[in-house]
Order: sequence, then C-alpha cells, then structure tokens
Amino acid sequence: MDVYNYAQDELNNFINKNLSSYSKDRNYDYGPDKRNNVSVLSKYVSHRILLEYDIINTSLSKYPLSKIEKYVQEVFWRVYWKGWLEHRPQVWDDYSNYQPKEINADQLNKAIQGNTGIDCFDSWVSELINNNYLHNHTRMWFASIWIFTLKLPWQLGANFFMEHLLDGDSASNTLSWRWVAGLQTVGKHYLATSSNIRKFTNGKYSPYRLNEYADPIKEDITYDAVDLNIIKSERTNSALIIFDNDLSFKDRENLYDSYNNIYLIHMTNHSRKIKVSDKVLQFKHSCLSDFKKHFKQAEIINDTDLNQILCNSHKIDAIYPCIGENNSFMQRYSNQIEINYIYRDEDLFCWKYSKKGFFNFKKNIPTIINKIIRTQDLFSQE
Repeated sequence: MDVYNYAQDELNNFINKNLSSYSKDRNYDYGPDKRNNVSVLSKYVSHRILLEYDIINTSLSKYPLSKIEKYVQEVFWRVYWKGWLEHRPQVWDDYSNYQPKEINADQLNKAIQGNTGIDCFDSWVSELINNNYLHNHTRMWFASIWIFTLKLPWQLGANFFMEHLLDGDSASNTLSWRWVAGLQTVGKHYLATSSNIRKFTNGKYSPYRLNEYADPIKEDITYDAVDLNIIKSERTNSALIIFDNDLSFKDRENLYDSYNNIYLIHMTNHSRKIKVSDKVLQFKHSCLSDFKKHFKQAEIINDTDLNQILCNSHKIDAIYPCIGENNSFMQRYSNQIEINYIYRDEDLFCWKYSKKGFFNFKKNIPTIINKIIRTQDLFSQE
C-alpha cells in the first residue's frame, strides 16, 4: 500500500471511529500508545499528502459542521497560519536567521538531552526524538516550559521541533511558538501549569518548579501585513518543480501529466537554514518516492541538482512552496530566473481572511466552506 492510500485509510478510520468524540477528548495526552482521541494525521497534512480541504470535505460528508466544528477549526488553523505568514514573510526571515547573542549552554544542553529534572519535559524530549511526534497540547506545555521555566529562546525551541517532528511545518511551528511566547497575539501568552498538565495527562505527570506567573515575551519590531497581489498562473513551461510540502496531486493529474519533466526536490541539510534529523529527511524522501510512482516523468533530485537546473534556465514552473524553508531556497534565484508559481485557488481564497487574528478567519469559515468545500444544500441536516 502506498503512502497516499495508507493516509486516506487512516483518515477514514479516524472519521468513522473517533471524530465524533474529538471535541471532548482532544486535549488529553494519554501517551504514545493511546492516540485514538486525535487523528495523528499531521505528518501527512504538513506534506499535503492529505490536503486540508479534502480532510474537511470528507469529514463533512459524515457529520454536520455543528457536530465537528472544533476539528474543522483545527484543520483550518494550518491554512490560516500559512496565510498569516504569507502576509508577513519577514517573520520567517527573522526567525530562520536568528542567532542568539547570549545563551546558557548548560541549560540548553540539558533541555535537548532531556536532562532538566522536570519529569514530564524530559519524557517528552525522549518521545519527540524517538517518535518524531508530540500531542498538540503537549507541544504547548513543552514550549511554555522551554520559554518561561528554562528561560531559553523560543527560536531554539522551534528549531528543536523542526529538527525532529515529521510534521514540521514552517508556518504552524514558527507561529505556534510565537503564540506561546506572547508575540503572536501581543501580550497574550500560554503558561503551562502543574494542575493543567496533571489533569490532561490523566495524572501521569504533576510537575513542580514550573514558572506559572511569567510575563509574556516582548519584541521591539512590529510586523505589518503586506498585500499579496498574487496573479494566478497556469503552465508556461515543460518542466515543473515540486517540493516536499505540497505533494497532493488530486485534481492536478492533468496538469502534471502535461509536463515533460517533474523535478521532486529533496532538500538536504546543506541548504536548510533549520537543520532536520536523518529520520525526518528519510520520511520526506519516502513521500517523494511515493509521489514519483504516480508520474513516469517525475524524478527526485537534491538541492545541488536543482541549483544547476536553475542556473541553466531562464524560466521554470513551480508549485508554490509557501513562505518557509523551500521558498527561501527559491528566493536565492529570483533575480536570475523567472519562476512561474502555480497556486491553489483554495489557498488564495482562504488567505484573504488570514491578515488578522484567527477570530476573523473563524467567523468566515462558513463562507469558506460554502465557497470551496461544499454546496449549501448539504447543510440541511444541521
């Protein structure tokens, strides 16, 4: 079974068995051996093996929006984060280029080695490194302890997640860490508390010595939203570039079949600003390999090969990789080659509502669903 079919089966299994109780149970972390209260599909979503809009559409074919609204919102968070970062690309640049001026090296080493003496945190470090996954609620606790109790830069924590998470996503990871720190919604931070951890780990952990009264982090810069002014484009060349963060080919088979060459880019750490582990690189390569099976003209190339192609071309098509690691790589060539980016219509529609906070996006979810997910008559069961 290929990864696409496996991911779809996992989605269907979650929808049929566990989606109805998601809203009630989602905040509990019962440990890596009991994850049926959440979907655990994020590694497929971050590479768009499962497309966000398809997940929502499939879910709404089973349940009315009123019964699964929380899950729909959680899926849309990923779309929103992408859009928010598109409007503020400088946030990514500042994060990915961050170099700490002063750092407590001993404290940092203890944190990344899981040797802080905070039992839950140390256990989560081990789980992250070994399983390449953490429950979403646990990620919030982890980030809060990293920032406010261990007093380490949020950027280094975000790097640590990107190094090990199979679902590492430039927008979701960066902006979630900023949100915990109190930077995303200025002055509103997230503080992990012993009582909250005890409750939602079902009593497994009850940490002490947490800084539960810390002030939010502040920064001197304000990031104003910029207009995107994206001009929709279609195929203009015989060669196409696809990165590992948009591997869905649903509704794009005809487009992809029209190219003579499809270059699937396997970015090595040589070109990455944020380094990732060997296991993450292997997972990305396996996703690319599975995509390759579906298109005979597709081939996997590394960043060095891509560099040569771009240096010897005047113009090339590319599936738009969104602000983040892959986009940063392409920007290096923006002055010497014309890159024709191909966007998803759904993304462009959703990003119109992503300039402000999530509340503004959330209130427009019915409009988004009606426009790009389902027709209005399918809401008659609500």
